[in-house]
Amino acid sequence: MRGAFAGSALKWGAWGRPAQGRFDLPLDAGARPIDRRIVIAALGIAQILAWGTSFYFPAVFAGPIVRDTGWSLGPVVGGTTIGLLVAGLISPQVGRIIDRRGGRPVIMASSLLYAAGLAGVGFAPNIVIYLLAWAVIGLGMGTGLYDAVFAALGRLYGSEARGPITNLTLFGGFASTLCWPLSAFMIEHIGWRSACFVYAAMHLCVALPLQMSVIRPGAPKAATAAGEGGSAPRGKTRIAREGLIFGLLALVLSIGSGIGSTVIVHMMIFLQARGVEFAVAVSLGALFGPAQVGARVVERLFGYRYHPIWTMIASCTLMAVGLIMLAGYFPVLVLVILLYGAGYGISWIGRGTLPLALFGPVRFPRLMGKLAFPSLIVQALAPSAGAWLIEAQGSDVTIAVLTGLALINVALVGVLWWLCRPAASEP
Repeated sequence: MRGAFAGSALKWGAWGRPAQGRFDLPLDAGARPIDRRIVIAALGIAQILAWGTSFYFPAVFAGPIVRDTGWSLGPVVGGTTIGLLVAGLISPQVGRIIDRRGGRPVIMASSLLYAAGLAGVGFAPNIVIYLLAWAVIGLGMGTGLYDAVFAALGRLYGSEARGPITNLTLFGGFASTLCWPLSAFMIEHIGWRSACFVYAAMHLCVALPLQMSVIRPGAPKAATAAGEGGSAPRGKTRIAREGLIFGLLALVLSIGSGIGSTVIVHMMIFLQARGVEFAVAVSLGALFGPAQVGARVVERLFGYRYHPIWTMIASCTLMAVGLIMLAGYFPVLVLVILLYGAGYGISWIGRGTLPLALFGPVRFPRLMGKLAFPSLIVQALAPSAGAWLIEAQGSDVTIAVLTGLALINVALVGVLWWLCRPAASEP
């Protein structure tokens, strides 16, 4: 039986390094004279700002907003949920735009949308305007967080995008480490509304110029879609059992995103349920970021030696092991955080590099948008479902459910590996 990569646009010998083929050339090859280190550094700084002012925003801002306005905590924190929902809904269209026009228009729009949304939050006189502003931030999230930028890097660097994607996640891992203290400092000295205005200005004056300078206008898809000699369209290349593989990958990514967002939002509750005082729980939670970055560094150093499917397998396994240890009252919680954080950290690398390896660089932007749709929706809704389960059944049951889902994901990624394994005769 031949493997799923028979006839694929991107072949991996023994799950190793990719062999170059006629479909491996980047679509924007003529527009990439800038040193990759400069490109990733510029995009990485923008990613720190993007994550810090969206996904990690409520951790520091929610309390001061509630105290100052009298709004309920649920709707205030729910702004992030609205943002993620909007990001998920637009992600397929974002992928199509990047596929046709390159990443520049989308990524430029993200900075403008972030700035407008954050200014709206700062000006918001009531909770309705506040939530509408978050919908605008959601547009910025859908056009400026990892999924969109991964797609842009895939169009820019083609099959060579794995390294840039991995390096970009190293920057993103520092978002909470840098933005939480900065946010707290600004809120204390100038208030939460002025802090929102400062962040809006940073998107306009820092992120936008950086991204404009390194993401050059890309050639339209129609001009680059032909294969050798301008014949058969490159975007038509498909792999065996592609629909099944794509659906299974989307399921794995969605379950992982749901587990990840639930644990991040409720981590302090889970740790305190294990008898840890709040101050100690905060200290343990602070290890989560370094665990992500450390695992990403290991992936950066050794990832070129193996296929990205092993990154995803390692991610699902480490997350499951961490949750099993937490559910079993393992006494060394530092190890629990480090293992789970490492798995979660490299899940974002697998999220970008595995679709690139499976489906090739030509259709990567469009497929990345489709993959982001369900995972972002689940990521948005899962923390609320987790909160309901905690209130109804308690932390132990919630952790047990998350552990069960993590084990299911390990089984699913095992099936994905089996479907995609190359045949022994594959070159």
